[in-house]
Amino acid sequence: MTTGMVLGKFMPPHNGHVYLVEFARHFANRLTVVVGSLRREPIPGVLRYHWMRELFPFDNVVHLTDELPQEPAEHPDFWALWREALERVLPGRPDYVFASEAYGTKLAEVLGGQFVPVDPARAVVPCSGTAVRTDPMANWDHLPRCVRPYFVRRVCVFGPESTGKTTLARRLAEHFGTVCVPEYARTLIELRGGQVAAADMPIIARGQVASEEALARDARRVLICDTDARTTCIWSEALFRHCPAELRSLAGGHCYDLYLLLDVDVLWVADVARYLPEDRRDFFDRCEAELRAGGQPYVVVRGDWDQRFEQARRAVKQVLARPGP
Repeated sequence: MTTGMVLGKFMPPHNGHVYLVEFARHFANRLTVVVGSLRREPIPGVLRYHWMRELFPFDNVVHLTDELPQEPAEHPDFWALWREALERVLPGRPDYVFASEAYGTKLAEVLGGQFVPVDPARAVVPCSGTAVRTDPMANWDHLPRCVRPYFVRRVCVFGPESTGKTTLARRLAEHFGTVCVPEYARTLIELRGGQVAAADMPIIARGQVASEEALARDARRVLICDTDARTTCIWSEALFRHCPAELRSLAGGHCYDLYLLLDVDVLWVADVARYLPEDRRDFFDRCEAELRAGGQPYVVVRGDWDQRFEQARRAVKQVLARPGP
């Protein structure tokens, strides 16, 4: 029975890391993956640890949170400190230490194992954590599915009833080759024949958030959302003159890179899930006030259907062109 170890920051995990760990788990009989993190690092260590646990549920994934020096020049006892910390979290001395970096030779010697290099030239998977953090959009295909929601750009189509939100959201998703998060309120309201109660508002908001988080894993660079929990807050106040604290908490916990606020300069079309044909302008003003109060980035979209699409397309393209995460 042979044992192995992979040590890394996995900031974030990418397909190069997946290849490294898959190689190691097929080389050794039992594998321990150590996720090392420091408090000052840009991606929370506990998040990286949970990502790696999801990616490798059948291996021993542990989280090393000691504030250790990162280079031998930083501390005279660098290797002794690392040996002590690793021996504390490892189940035993590893027979093999797997790494793509040169430090693996010394680390294996310190731990009493044998170094096995894995793709040090990055020829198998040409990617690095630094490259992903610098430009996640350009490296999207190297991101595992569970990591993508962290980096995806989120765009919310927002505003009053019968302004073409659903049509625009679907058209944008098709244009950018990604997924569209549907309006959960419509799912629930249509099932109930158009009836909605105050007690439904938290369910609608939670359903919207749950759908968004589920579909964020399938998005390609941008996730187009047909409304959000903030919309449910506005509807709760408009219909029932009250917004529960739970709704505000859900709305405040979700951030978007851009809101597309649709104006009311199109004809009203009635259906079972629409309620305020005479109050669309007031509702638009409420929506804009909500975005301004929350400091949310938004653009107002006006005109006929093609004009709306072109304005929205340009705005989303600008969001995708922004550098960094």
